[in-house]
Amino acid sequence: MTVEAKPAVKRAIIVGGSLGGLFAALLLRRSGWEVEVHERVAGDLSGRGAGIVTHPELFAVLARAGIGRSEAEVGVAVRGRRVFAADGALAGERALPQVLTAWGHLHGLLHHALPAGAYRSGVSLVRVEEASDAVTAHFSDGSTARGDLLVGADGIGSTVRAQRLPEVAPLYAGYVAWRGLVDEADLTAQTRAALCDHFSFSLPPGEQMLGYPVAGEERGGRRFNFVWYRPAAAGADLAALLTDIDGHAQPLSIAPNRIRPEVIAGMRSDARRLLAPPFAEVVERTAQPFLQAIQDLETPRMALGRRIAILGDAAFVARPHVGMGVTKAAGDADALARALAANPHDLPAALAEFEAARLAFGRAVVRRARELGAYMQAQILTPRERALAERHRAPEAVMAETAVATGLAA
Repeated sequence: MTVEAKPAVKRAIIVGGSLGGLFAALLLRRSGWEVEVHERVAGDLSGRGAGIVTHPELFAVLARAGIGRSEAEVGVAVRGRRVFAADGALAGERALPQVLTAWGHLHGLLHHALPAGAYRSGVSLVRVEEASDAVTAHFSDGSTARGDLLVGADGIGSTVRAQRLPEVAPLYAGYVAWRGLVDEADLTAQTRAALCDHFSFSLPPGEQMLGYPVAGEERGGRRFNFVWYRPAAAGADLAALLTDIDGHAQPLSIAPNRIRPEVIAGMRSDARRLLAPPFAEVVERTAQPFLQAIQDLETPRMALGRRIAILGDAAFVARPHVGMGVTKAAGDADALARALAANPHDLPAALAEFEAARLAFGRAVVRRARELGAYMQAQILTPRERALAERHRAPEAVMAETAVATGLAA
């Protein structure tokens, strides 16, 4: 009797252990792939990142990845949105139920669902080598990983993308975001009542502060996440913010513990002067705020070879106003897994199908995020940018359009 040989299990190498990489790993495993995730940062990533806005698509992909958690297990529900005037008076209110979560909380859910042996940390990718029958990743410690498919989920500074598309680079948008998290219990009762059950805004001229509650590190506890967008022209203004405690200028990012104390002190002083009092208190009581230079990134391709694909922030980075970064990464991973399942014997066709499904969406998200952020740019150059800036200074437009999945037609 002839015994048919079982088909060989296909192997995927995933570069990047952030949310996009974990979504890809979990979805591919459920499709029968063997996966191995390689993350350059040693140790646990769950303490990184800040708040995340969820969308229905994110919960759908979580369920397909085997994490069928309720909204309450994933995040914190809010009833709606509020805008506060500079004196703390309520300037606008809108009903808009939404679930907000924290990057670290979601990363923990995904990471714990992956077998320990499938995740390798503290290894940086050096180069990718593609052959007709396999793809090989070479790492800085001298190790290699060989598989049928390599997925670059290695973020805005993607090594995978840089090797294949060296001409594609992030573009600074002309403004920065101060971000931070503070325990809800550390805020006064008055500030908790104003902010902690809503997605709230304060709108100084040419700037935007927003915040919302997220799950805390302790079970049952909550934290308040804020994002404060402020213009900073490329050149001296940006350099002053990104010069670290040792006087070294950083390009477009700086570690939170390297920010000069006088820069943080100046930011807190500006908060007291410009923001609604509840938000000024949030800034004052945040122990370690961090700084993010806002950038755009668009790639012309997501299939970078017969066996290589990129997804998430390695492909498209949109300004955070649209609130779609994590949902976009999850959708990318889901589209990749579906395309591979639909073309089990034709990997190039699967990658082409994946790219066709997600390129237009990535472009639409970046375009929409630019529209929402136009009025915070240090320079507004075109009539269209000026028109968008005027529209998105209005409290009603800010409440209705920030971090919702509208205006995303391809």
